[in-house]
Amino acid sequence: MIVLGIETSCDDSAAGIFRDGKILANVVHTQEIHSKWGGVIPELASRDHVRSILPVIREALEIAGLALSDIDGVAACRGPGLLGSLLVGLCVGKSLAWGRGIPFVGVHHLEGHLFAAQIGEQIEPPFLALIISGGHSHIYLVPEQGVYRLMGKTRDDAAGEAFDKGAKLLGLPYPGGPSIQNAAKKGVPDAYNFPRAMRRKGELDMSFSGVKTALLLEIEKIPENVLPGRIFDLAASYQEAIVDALLWKLDAASKSCGIKRVAIVGGVSANSRFREKLSALADVEGWRVHLPPLGLCTDNGAMIAAAGAFRFSRGEISPKDITAVSRWSLEDIEN
Repeated sequence: MIVLGIETSCDDSAAGIFRDGKILANVVHTQEIHSKWGGVIPELASRDHVRSILPVIREALEIAGLALSDIDGVAACRGPGLLGSLLVGLCVGKSLAWGRGIPFVGVHHLEGHLFAAQIGEQIEPPFLALIISGGHSHIYLVPEQGVYRLMGKTRDDAAGEAFDKGAKLLGLPYPGGPSIQNAAKKGVPDAYNFPRAMRRKGELDMSFSGVKTALLLEIEKIPENVLPGRIFDLAASYQEAIVDALLWKLDAASKSCGIKRVAIVGGVSANSRFREKLSALADVEGWRVHLPPLGLCTDNGAMIAAAGAFRFSRGEISPKDITAVSRWSLEDIEN
């Protein structure tokens, strides 16, 4: 089955084409306009999706060497995300499917990320899933494919959000994750002792607002003329605190249920320091780790197409009146 996947949950207009476990095309248009404000402006994002999504789909079809008539099913991200952005991709996906008389399914954004780590080879359950992005920092137990049990989540900022806000405090460009990663390579990770929150035994929820506040307070102590010389150390220490907190929680979750197979997905999973420390921890704990390729860590259409193909394989088709949802628990998609 050839599936077209459409992703417009935030500021990336993306289309991917997927068949029999393989990506035939994956095109992403990233909206540069938001860098001016250091964060995504929802109204601008939805307007840009209107302009860009059809050209992105056309480009994906061209790369795959296919016509729209070759597509067997359409999947689009239904949520969670920015409502205006979601509606663009969802309406386009439904319209294409209706016009061609082929099935359509609305896909959960986080399930899409999980399938990004399984393209080419599905992960054998049970496994743990750590989803870390600009909007999510969640740990799930996956007892079987398509079934998700929440174990822990952030109570405030997500890890990716903490990177974006931290970069803004440091005067680094948006998006913050890559900016802090690049600056941190020139700094000392233990130059500043930023907090790792919620370290109580048995506590799997996370919090990243405290480390952000600690960074702000540290910056305020430094004279303005001295600050430029401290940026690299501040970035390295800030990154280290976020990475340590994520890995500590994942380790605690693994020990609590005895599962050593783990999947880590989302934009923050591309962070090089995170991957370095994850590899070291996995060697110690005997984990089998599944990570998406770097090009599939951030939002993309191929992951939506892969998740859609899974849902189609179970005979699932969304009704024509399905609409976008800004908030949607991954546990709620279980049938």
